[in-house]
Amino acid sequence: MSLMNTYNRWPIQLERGQGSYVWDTEGKKYLDYTSGIAVNQFGHNFPPLVQAIQAQAEKLIHCSNLFHIPSQQQLADALVQESGYGKVFFSNSGAEANEAAIKLARRYQQKVRGEYRYEIITFEKSFHGRTLTTITATAQPKYQEGFQPLPEGFIYCPLNNLEAVEQAITDKTAAILFELVQGEGGVHIVDPQFLQGLKVLAEKHQLLLIVDEVQTGMGRTGTMFAWQQFDFQPDIFTLAKGLGGGVPIGACVAKETVAEAFVPGTHASTFGGNPLVTAAANAIMNEMKKEETKQQIRTNSEQLTEKLQLLQQDFSDLIVEMRGMGLIRGIQFVDSVPVLDMIAKFREKGLLLVPAGDNTLRLLPPLNTSFDEIEEAFTVIREVLNDLTLVKS
Repeated sequence: MSLMNTYNRWPIQLERGQGSYVWDTEGKKYLDYTSGIAVNQFGHNFPPLVQAIQAQAEKLIHCSNLFHIPSQQQLADALVQESGYGKVFFSNSGAEANEAAIKLARRYQQKVRGEYRYEIITFEKSFHGRTLTTITATAQPKYQEGFQPLPEGFIYCPLNNLEAVEQAITDKTAAILFELVQGEGGVHIVDPQFLQGLKVLAEKHQLLLIVDEVQTGMGRTGTMFAWQQFDFQPDIFTLAKGLGGGVPIGACVAKETVAEAFVPGTHASTFGGNPLVTAAANAIMNEMKKEETKQQIRTNSEQLTEKLQLLQQDFSDLIVEMRGMGLIRGIQFVDSVPVLDMIAKFREKGLLLVPAGDNTLRLLPPLNTSFDEIEEAFTVIREVLNDLTLVKS
């Protein structure tokens, strides 16, 4: 193979998609509840997205950020309106958005506030990207192995342990970076009381709070941004994945006083926010703002919750815990249930799902999935779990 061996690829080749379904090159149909790992917010071949890309491709695909880009300004305005504050920097991915946030936090502390602060506190089981800096921010040794020496300036704490965070703060601490729902780490949710404690510590020590919304943003948790459900407003938050519905785009959104730290020459991206990707992201944003879309997300979230609760009742000997919110959910199984093997069995039956940490199965359906599709997914899940129960007995 001419490709570098960086993925444990599944033994299928996808050829086309429509809505919540994809077909492989042999014509087999699958219900895609991976959504490209929280990217395809409205499934595959979503007409408004396809039309926006086609229309823009016929006019102008790319130009440098040396020029004003109307679709970029439109998207930034929409993000500011939806969040209620801030300024936006566009990049190509979630890792780059988090890199921008880390750079911005350090520069704000050093240039705006005039204090030499550079350390960032992050949390165990987090995931912030694959660049050298963001795997260092990711407090999971398996992602860091073989890449030493890692950049300095990152301190790790257990999630939801306020005492550990307080002990980790020094006069060099610039910010605290965290996910409100740890997608890759096992779909763990930040405790609201812990979050309120972080707010107090941040105010006391003049720290910035950075929320990584790469996987949770753009409606995935039930609101446009997950932080909107936590009585909380971060100083900086990052987006990617679902923002473009399938095209590569990331965003770093910061309060205006913090954003002042970036001036011409301090940060840039050749492709970031180009005409094509921002036209696509505007199509996603326009759909997200519709009341019927918001209602569908709420309805689907409720239906998913009901199905998961029944599943846990019926398979309590196999399931440890259900976690998540909105349309990002995790089912943690006992160690004797091999999740990767189970995912292969789902795939054989035409259902695509992905794992997360802690022997956890992750569900990431399109936001506009249907009641019948949810029924179909759980029929397959139950079939596989019934087979496991029979084997155990």
